[in-house]
Amino acid sequence: MFNTMTLVKVVGGIGAPLLLFLFGNWAATALFATGGGHGEEYTQGYTVEVEGAAAPAEEEAASDEPTFADLLAAADVAKGEKTFGKCKACHKLEDGVNATGPSLFGVVGRDVGKAEGFGYSGGMAELGGQWTPERMSEFLTKPKDYVPGTKMSFAGLKKATDRANLIAYLATIGG
Repeated sequence: MFNTMTLVKVVGGIGAPLLLFLFGNWAATALFATGGGHGEEYTQGYTVEVEGAAAPAEEEAASDEPTFADLLAAADVAKGEKTFGKCKACHKLEDGVNATGPSLFGVVGRDVGKAEGFGYSGGMAELGGQWTPERMSEFLTKPKDYVPGTKMSFAGLKKATDRANLIAYLATIGG
């Protein structure tokens, strides 16, 4: 009544869906989560905005809040490298190596929309000027608001300290 083949079928019937679930979890984490060493919080690398969803509470601007220049002067390059984890799915740091987004090698101080070999959206190509730290901070707050029509689908970095750390890190790459 109960032979070895029946046991193999039962174990396979339970084990296969479990392995499929574990592989799916591993793949999703590898694709969409960044950071998160032992005891650290994972952050999503890609956020999907839903129209009609309640916006997070805005922080009130305090008069004693540090300026962006102060934050940039006190920026932590190591934390900026960690924050870059949110960017690395679409951007490369090697000179001339474009991916979904343009190479960020030497981006601080570079002309806007001028990475060699990358096809920019119309809005970005027409923006003009240079990527100063302040301008990069404004762009990284919410890219689609700063450059209407941009192809960059990243939701943005809400915290000014994260933006300052990231920009300080990018300034060390090819600058």
